[in-house]
Amino acid sequence: MPPEAFVLFKTKASHEQQVYIALRDHPLVAETHALYGEYDLIARVTSTGQKALSQLLLTEFRQIEGVKETQTLIVVDY
Repeated sequence: MPPEAFVLFKTKASHEQQVYIALRDHPLVAETHALYGEYDLIARVTSTGQKALSQLLLTEFRQIEGVKETQTLIVVDY
């Protein structure tokens, strides 16, 4: 099973749609959804390996204009 994670996003005011589009168009994002509540968006991401997933989470997502905060939930396999 390739590494997967769910990433919750808080965005700057009125940047929700801009961040949503950036996530939706990213090749490693399998799903993107807008939310009501503490977080504005959630994305399910897949990767070819743990290092690539870490790179995506630590650099690419944090550089999307309008992203204020993220919380990552790594999927584990039993």
